[in-house]
Amino acid sequence: MKAVGFDRDKYLKLQAEHIEKRRQQFGGKLYLEFGGKLFDDFHASRVLPGFTPDNKVRMLETMVDDVEVVVVVSALDLSRNKVRADLGIPYDADVLRLIDEFRSYGLLVGSVVISHWTDDNKHAKSFRRKLERAGIPVYRHYPIKGYPHDTNLIVSEHGYGKNEYVETSRDLVIVTAPGPGSGKMATCLSQLYHDHQRGIASGYAKFETFPIWNLPLDHPVNVAYEAATVDLDDINMIDPFHLAAYGEQAVNYNRDVEIFPVLNLLFERLVGSSPYQSPTDMGVNMAGLCISDDAVCREAAGQEVIRRYYKALVEEKRDEADPLQSDRIALLLGKLGLAGEDRPVVLPARQVATRTKAPAAAIELPDGTIVTGKTSPLLGACSAMLLDALKALAGIDPEVKLLSEETIQPIQRLKTEHLGSRNPRLHTDEVLIALSVSANADENARRALAELEELEGCDVHSTVILGSVDEGIFRNLGVQVTSDPIYQSRRLYRKR
Repeated sequence: MKAVGFDRDKYLKLQAEHIEKRRQQFGGKLYLEFGGKLFDDFHASRVLPGFTPDNKVRMLETMVDDVEVVVVVSALDLSRNKVRADLGIPYDADVLRLIDEFRSYGLLVGSVVISHWTDDNKHAKSFRRKLERAGIPVYRHYPIKGYPHDTNLIVSEHGYGKNEYVETSRDLVIVTAPGPGSGKMATCLSQLYHDHQRGIASGYAKFETFPIWNLPLDHPVNVAYEAATVDLDDINMIDPFHLAAYGEQAVNYNRDVEIFPVLNLLFERLVGSSPYQSPTDMGVNMAGLCISDDAVCREAAGQEVIRRYYKALVEEKRDEADPLQSDRIALLLGKLGLAGEDRPVVLPARQVATRTKAPAAAIELPDGTIVTGKTSPLLGACSAMLLDALKALAGIDPEVKLLSEETIQPIQRLKTEHLGSRNPRLHTDEVLIALSVSANADENARRALAELEELEGCDVHSTVILGSVDEGIFRNLGVQVTSDPIYQSRRLYRKR
C-alpha cells in the first residue's frame, strides 16, 4: 500500500468553506475560474498522494444548487485538433465528455464559450453548430489586440465589450476548460465588465491547485507543476505584488502575474478599487494546508518530474524536435538532485534489455516488488511483464504459464495472415482478451484477472517507445508509463 501524504477530508471541508467566504465577500455573483482538471486531476493525485482525482467535483457537490458551469474552449485549439495527453482525446470531444460528467454529478452546465473566435475558423463554426443542435448555448469571445498589456483597449467596448455576454442563472459560476490557455480568466473578466454595464454585482476568484502558494518556490510539488507545464513556458516565481503589499513570499506563476494589472484596472474602473493586492489574493486554494506528510509528497513530486522528463524526450523523438522541453526539465531535475535513473523501474528494464538484446519493460508493484518482462517470439515485453505482474499479485507460481503456446499461436496467425500485422507478438490488449477467454476454464487465469485493479498507480518503464495500443491499455488501467526515446524498429512510418 502506497504512503499517503495528503488529508482529503480536511481539504474538502476547508476548500468549501473558503469558497463560501469569497462568495460572501462580493455579495452577488462569483465567477470562479477553475484551473487544472476537475474530474480527473491525475497530476494532483500523483504529487499529493491521498488527493483523489475527483476531489474538486466532490467539493462542488456540497453546493450543487448554487453552482452553474461554463466550459471554455479555444477556437485555436479546435482548429489544430489539440489533444489531452492524459486521455488521448481532442479538446472538442473532451468538452462533450466534461458536459456529460458534470451532468452525471447533478451539476448544471449552462453554456460553452468558444474563445479566440474568428469567422474564418471552420472547426470552431462546426463545433458551435454541433453544440447548439444538442441544445447547449454557445457564446463567442474574440481575440483582443495587445492582450494582456493594452489595458485601455481591453477594458472597453472594443475589448471585453465586444464579447457576447454569457447568460447565467446561478450565483456561483464555475468557469473551466479542457486544458490551459483556453481563455478561462478572460471569460471571467469579460463577464465582470458586462455585469457592471447591466448593474449586476459580481466578483472573480481563482481556484488553481498549482503552484501551491504557501509552499517554497523550490518545493518538489511546485517544481513538478513547472515540469508539467513546460510546453506553456510557465515559470514559477515569487509573487512581486504580494511581497510588496504584505512583506511575505508567496509562490505564483508568470501568466497570473502578467494579467494581474488588467484585473486591478478592471476592478478600479468598475467599483473604484480592487479587492485584491496580489494575484495570490485572487486564489482560494487550500491544498497547501492539507499536506499531512511532507516527505511523502516530496518523494512523489520528484518521481513526477522524472516521468515528465521521459515524456518530453519521447515527444521530441516522435516530432524530431530540438530538446528544448526535456532540457528545461533536466534543469529542474538537477535542482532536486535527481536523474532519470532515479525512477525505480528504469534500470531493471534496461538491464533485461542489455542481457537479451531486445526491448524490455519493468513494473513496480504496490509492495515495491519489481517485475520485468522480455521480448519473446510469442509476446512483446510489456505483455510478458503484464502477465508476470498479475501472477505475482495473485500469488501464482512464476513457472505457471497463464497463456499456453497453443492459445497464442492461432491469434498470431490471425494477425499476420488475415489482419496485415507485421508483428506477430501479442500486444497487451490481445493478452488481456486471451486471458479473459481462458478464465472460463482456468482458475489461474481467473485469479490473475481479479488483480487488474491492483495495477492502478503502478509505475512502468519500457526501453522502447510504446505503440498507441499499449499506451491506451496502460492509461485505462491507471498505470504510469515512461519510455526511453528509442524506437523498436527503423521503419519511417509508425502508427500513433
